[in-house]
Amino acid sequence: MAGSIVRMLLVGPPDGAFHVAAGMARDAGAEVATAGTVGAALACLREQGAALVMIDVAADVCGFLADLAAERFAVPVIACGIDASAARAVAAIRAGARDYVPLPPDRDLIAAAIREIAALPAGPLIGEHPAFTRAPEFARAMGASHAPILLTGERGTGKERVAQAIHQGGRGAGSFVTIECAGVAPDILEYELFGHDGTAFPEARAQRRGAMTTARGGMVFLRDIEVLPAPLQTRLLTVLDDPGAPRLIASARRALDPLVDAGRFRSDLLARFALATIVLPPLRARGTDIVHLARNFATSFAATEGRVAPRLTDETCRLLAGYDWPGNVAELQEVMHRAVLLSAGPDIAPNMLVLADGACIAATCSLSTGPAEMDALVGRTVEDVERDLILLTLERCRGNRTSASQILGISVRTMRNKLKAFVEAGIAVTPAL
Repeated sequence: MAGSIVRMLLVGPPDGAFHVAAGMARDAGAEVATAGTVGAALACLREQGAALVMIDVAADVCGFLADLAAERFAVPVIACGIDASAARAVAAIRAGARDYVPLPPDRDLIAAAIREIAALPAGPLIGEHPAFTRAPEFARAMGASHAPILLTGERGTGKERVAQAIHQGGRGAGSFVTIECAGVAPDILEYELFGHDGTAFPEARAQRRGAMTTARGGMVFLRDIEVLPAPLQTRLLTVLDDPGAPRLIASARRALDPLVDAGRFRSDLLARFALATIVLPPLRARGTDIVHLARNFATSFAATEGRVAPRLTDETCRLLAGYDWPGNVAELQEVMHRAVLLSAGPDIAPNMLVLADGACIAATCSLSTGPAEMDALVGRTVEDVERDLILLTLERCRGNRTSASQILGISVRTMRNKLKAFVEAGIAVTPAL
């Protein structure tokens, strides 16, 4: 049986609505542990860890959150309760709970809450463009091995989703544990990964096991490994030689080679991940996948709202294909969610494609006119056109040489040689990230 992709701890009465909620969470893809008291919950977290905690709002939620902070746990918490007063719900949120979910539970609400906080995938990987399909195909081929994998690509390209697919489509055993490297204090990150003994810091009350122990037999996904502190890079390198350690998949938003050159990332650690490095292309390079994804998102969100899936007009499809999508698939998903909420009729019109700040996409980009662009190429040499295409693609990829070379269908070596020639000729080149 495939392993779970999120480990969840439910804190509350073992029967009634909480028992139903646990079943719903399992149906949504979670591995669920239960604890009847706050003390039992803390003991469970020290021993097994969790990606998400749901706690009865009638319990001492504020005290529990304070205990989590004192013991350096970085786990998100959702409060839930039966006919709870607004004051209790508000107090839980103010104390640090991420959300409040009423009980008896609604299946879609439970799944949505888990998906939002724990990055639970909403469906299969979607994409037919060659720039994208090469990545999951290679990932599936590597899925049965224990080799570490590095996923690179811009923010929002779906790196964690591909990692989850590798876990589910590979050996499929054990838990899938996500460790956020960015924005986490080094000591807390160390405890999340490797645990600590009962004397590690004054507030430590007992020994705690880290993900490298609790996820044995499963997979640990290290998000944004490029910011991993140097001492933890060294510890991670030793784990890779442990045959009993969980499989490691890491993601990075930027090329790691420049960080190695700058002395900020270990070359031997990068070499271990270099055996299987998968580059996810930006959405703007995926051609017709943009509209396919948009339709899929619209259908999914409409079903959640209990509505018939709206149709995308031809003009809307052209606008979707012409926008740059700096936030990639994640941004497209948010835009389509807003579009479904804004559409009152059977169609999604261009003016319903709205960014997070309220600006219409139509006002931020202009649709190209194919014939006019082709006319502009007449009279230019192939060498000039090739140079401009390389430079523009590199700019769109924010200087990422690997992504740009994949989009253009050339090797990274060829890309570097051409860029070197441009620089020597005095032509400005977008710097590497």
